[in-house]
Amino acid sequence: MSRPRLTIGTYGEIWFLSTDSGKIEARAHYRDWDGKNRLVQARADTQASAERRLKQKLLDRSLFNVSPAHTLLTADSSFSELVDYWLNDLDLEGRISKTTRQLYERNMRKLVMPVFQGLTLREVGVARCDQFIKQLAKLSYNRAKQARVVMKLAFGLAVRHEVLPRNPMDNIARLKRPAHTPNALTPAQVNGVRAAILHWESGQSPSGPKPDGQLGGIVEVMLGTSARIGEVLAIRRCDVDVTSSVPSIRICGTIVSLKGEPTARQDHPKTAKSCRTVAIPSFTTEAVRKRLARMKDTSPEALLFSNRGGAPLTTANVRRQLRHVLGLAGITGVSPHMFRRTVATAVNEEANIELAAELLGHTDTRITVQHYIRRNEMVNPETAKLLDRVFARDE
Repeated sequence: MSRPRLTIGTYGEIWFLSTDSGKIEARAHYRDWDGKNRLVQARADTQASAERRLKQKLLDRSLFNVSPAHTLLTADSSFSELVDYWLNDLDLEGRISKTTRQLYERNMRKLVMPVFQGLTLREVGVARCDQFIKQLAKLSYNRAKQARVVMKLAFGLAVRHEVLPRNPMDNIARLKRPAHTPNALTPAQVNGVRAAILHWESGQSPSGPKPDGQLGGIVEVMLGTSARIGEVLAIRRCDVDVTSSVPSIRICGTIVSLKGEPTARQDHPKTAKSCRTVAIPSFTTEAVRKRLARMKDTSPEALLFSNRGGAPLTTANVRRQLRHVLGLAGITGVSPHMFRRTVATAVNEEANIELAAELLGHTDTRITVQHYIRRNEMVNPETAKLLDRVFARDE
């Protein structure tokens, strides 16, 4: 055995010895996460090669193999194991809603897992993640964005629990959002939608199930409140005030349909800050009064819109019914969320963006501008008068 040649920090000394096969073996003691010193060794044909291999082993151990005692993951664990570990951690934290939890799992299993499930964590680097997100973005910006979110969260957990030294998603190229102009209905188009629904609810259309008179009321409430479809379907009798001098509706819940569970009312909207009381216009007040008069359940908690048994309507069924009814009238491309953009655009044009954001329950007007306001291409006519004054012809 030769004398120690090198001391490298916390790894201790490296020493060398010859093996029966003629190889040179480099050895060093390494202090693991649990505080125990363990012997690490590497063999090669020469002393220099053995030393390089040992140093690489020590470096890999330092970077990847320090794991808390309760964490069974290592850098050699599969990506699938990390996903299961991450989902379990989300359940333990309990900070996100069940809807968001199911959305994260769906995005991870459908968008990411088919590509990464055969890899170990050690094999997933920045370049691989960067290429994956770029390729996915060619197909769909939204899918790429959703995949990026769940991957960053899962790898972030691996970093926090010291399974990986760094998050490979931190250094990928930024996604470029494609140009997008929010679409909204004009007043004439809104009246066309109303006419189509009225025609269907009057029983003049032979197609589809017998109308129950609720679709028209749902649309009028969306137009009068800017509420999301789930929020409208969650309105209860106690949330409605049509007897005051200023009729109003309180938006304080939403409808959720979780996998394996019955559709139910959630006691808060998309976010807690979205709770708000909205003064409603006369057309919405009239629709609500008609609906209240037809309701058999007079309890305060009774839903304004429900199925025959009083249970919540699903947002998917209402969307499907709206497409069917408007399709009969030759109207396409109208979704419940378009009414929300239509209301935001109207309020912005008649008043200002701050009022539109307040009505929608947004805390940041940039969200309202980017996603809900249809751009008005008409330049202020004052420019014509100004140019007439400056460049008028000499007679």
